[in-house]
Amino acid sequence: MAFGMTRDVLRPADSSRADRVTYVELFFDLMFVLALTQLSAYLYENQTPLGAFEGVIMVCALWWAWVSTTWVTNWLDPVKLPVRGAVVALGFIALVMSVSIAEAFGDRAWAFAVAYVVLQIGRTGFIVWATVRHDRRVAHDFALILGWTAVGGALWIVGAVLPPAGQLPLWTAALALELLGTILGYPVPGRGRVLLQSWDLSGPHIAERTALFVLIAVGEGLLVTGLAFVEKESSASAVASLVTAFVAAAATWWIYFDHGERVGAEAIEASDEPGRLARTAYTWVHLLIIGGIVLMSVGDKEMLSQPDQRSAAATIVIVGGPLLFLAGTALFRRTLERRWPRAQLLGLIGLAALAGIALFLPVFNALGLSIAVAVLLSGVAAAETIERMRRGRRAGG
Repeated sequence: MAFGMTRDVLRPADSSRADRVTYVELFFDLMFVLALTQLSAYLYENQTPLGAFEGVIMVCALWWAWVSTTWVTNWLDPVKLPVRGAVVALGFIALVMSVSIAEAFGDRAWAFAVAYVVLQIGRTGFIVWATVRHDRRVAHDFALILGWTAVGGALWIVGAVLPPAGQLPLWTAALALELLGTILGYPVPGRGRVLLQSWDLSGPHIAERTALFVLIAVGEGLLVTGLAFVEKESSASAVASLVTAFVAAAATWWIYFDHGERVGAEAIEASDEPGRLARTAYTWVHLLIIGGIVLMSVGDKEMLSQPDQRSAAATIVIVGGPLLFLAGTALFRRTLERRWPRAQLLGLIGLAALAGIALFLPVFNALGLSIAVAVLLSGVAAAETIERMRRGRRAGG
């Protein structure tokens, strides 16, 4: 019997299901609520240069696992039973990854690495099997990706069985290899390379899926803040911290969702190279956005736990998260609209100034600095809305 699934499970291009986000995809996303919570807890407990670098590895790995699955469900139809079953199975593997994060550089390194590799190889192998009889071009492209993923997977597994001194370099190399593959098009001698400009994607699906993940990340930050608050006795500083965290989260939501999702969908649909644009805007640039939101949740916990603290570590965490987030959203808008959003650039300047003042003239404690950051983010959100209304653009949503 010839290799490949006999049933065609590709997304229908000529129906309303072409752009639809399905409930099983949202079920898959639930596993990453735990993952992000575990990650923010790890970063809070490991505020050292080494801990920060390990956190970067974890953020990149989690994002890569999630966004690569989103690309696959952009091609395949999760409404169809085989795809739905595959997404549920991938969800279980993502759950194993999530519960292993806290000890990913310790006793559970093997569990994290095996789960990550099985998810990456299993998902890519599945789309090759599902499409080889129905769309040879898609199957060819993902077969090339599968080859690169297998090599990277070997680095993950070998790194997991090595002591920490060898684990971190190999896991870094594995992620670098996957990034290099996206840049070069996963070339394989004699087999060619992936031509992203030929990919015909659903812009609304990619935009909505990524926006929902951003919303999950924001919600995770509120969850972490709320859990930290209920563990403390009520006090003026605790209440002020809770209000500040909410204001910052609301401003973050506003900056991203005011009309960013629609702009992304429209830009991809209008692009001559939707695959390349989606890769840049959603696979690469959104890593900064997600990383910034995760770091903001760490800053909120720092503010609640030690509101009077004055330290370089607290300043980096509290200001660094919003800096990453605004840098990511500014690049996102620049990629899609070919212009720099002025409000966000001014916000970045303001955050850099705050960081400088807090580092060299420690007049702000953790709570005071967080309040200043929340006010600045709210100002960016308000300025963007005013600018959009002046330009005559309707609000999204």
